[in-house]
Amino acid sequence: MIQVYKFGGASVKDASGIKNVCNIIKNNSNPLVVVISAMGKTTNAMEVLVEAFIQQNQTQIKNAYEAIFDYHNQIVQNLFDDGHPFVLKFDQQIKKLWERVQRNPGLDYDFEYDQIVPFGELISTQIVSAYANTIGIENQWLDVRKMIKTDENYRDADVNWGLSSQFVHKNMNFEKHQLYITQGFIGSSINNITTTLGREGSDYTGAVLAHILDAESLSIWKDVPGVLNADPRWYPFAQQLKEISYPEAIELAYYGAQVIHPKTLKPLQNKNIPLFVKSFLDEQQEGTVIQSVESKEVDVPVYILKRQQLFITISPKDFSFILEDNLSEIFAIFGHYKIKINLMQNSALNFSVCVNNVRDVKKLIEALQKKFVVRYNEHVELVTIRNYTAAAIHEMTQGKELVDSQLSRKTARYVLKESEWEFK
Repeated sequence: MIQVYKFGGASVKDASGIKNVCNIIKNNSNPLVVVISAMGKTTNAMEVLVEAFIQQNQTQIKNAYEAIFDYHNQIVQNLFDDGHPFVLKFDQQIKKLWERVQRNPGLDYDFEYDQIVPFGELISTQIVSAYANTIGIENQWLDVRKMIKTDENYRDADVNWGLSSQFVHKNMNFEKHQLYITQGFIGSSINNITTTLGREGSDYTGAVLAHILDAESLSIWKDVPGVLNADPRWYPFAQQLKEISYPEAIELAYYGAQVIHPKTLKPLQNKNIPLFVKSFLDEQQEGTVIQSVESKEVDVPVYILKRQQLFITISPKDFSFILEDNLSEIFAIFGHYKIKINLMQNSALNFSVCVNNVRDVKKLIEALQKKFVVRYNEHVELVTIRNYTAAAIHEMTQGKELVDSQLSRKTARYVLKESEWEFK
């Protein structure tokens, strides 16, 4: 049975990481598709390059490009001898990135983003594929843009499932190759223009391929032992969850749990394909499995923290009620600027949301202000407690300045002023 592995940037952040990933791949004897993200924090570095390109700041373009080149070149030098054919191939590929940012930018930021940022995934997978072949792990590198077809909603493209299925089966022949290495996060339109599936979309790529190929399982390899009930980087008492149902995992992803991309789960649930979250630091660990399990409840509170939030309150200028027409117009503005809402609630006079403080949020506020009164709080955080208890709420909110709250049967959410997190 075919299996799909997805490795994030942390797993291939340096030469030793790539060697470790190759060992994990080598230990699998099944037909395998490996989806790999850009290396380390490359996507962040690419976004810096995009911003400099849009602003046409030549010094910043040069500095951002050189940082990306130096980072990848060091990894290539650590993996390959000077005379290895891949060294020349890498130079040619990275040169294409330089040539791309020497053009004049268009007016569509999202389009330009999707033509530049995916170089990270293309270079990453070429390095891993070439190194694997060098050490005797025979594989076929594939450009995922030939398989995953999307609409032209740049930076958040929707998959065309019919065309994608057709091209996946056309390009993958497991009688010919037992191992394919390809990219996450990216696709292409019917006109072969590069698109991306949304930030952190590599997990979703893995799910799309697993669904189309009727895979036995999808395994996402992380730097944690599995799905935890909190991020251990800010909550020191995090516990591992051994098994989660699809519905509960979808809820956690929706509220912002970092381990799972929100779009990933539904394609797997539709075909009852289990998702394993495992540690690339120790592949022998059991990890977490997400699958169809009846009445499987998570029996501990799950804490999700979203930092760098903006809490926005919107009111009609004429002091009228917030009605359906207002909400429709407000949502249209959010959709236009592709600002995702992390929390929302409304009263008779106000509609309030919590959003990531991202690039276009100022433009969003300016657009809203044309018709509405807009107030906002900066420097806030959104804490979600799934399966909350009174003790859990106290632990998360004690000593904090509360901006807003929302309580449902299983989920408590709090907008808090930014402050240090300390636990005893």
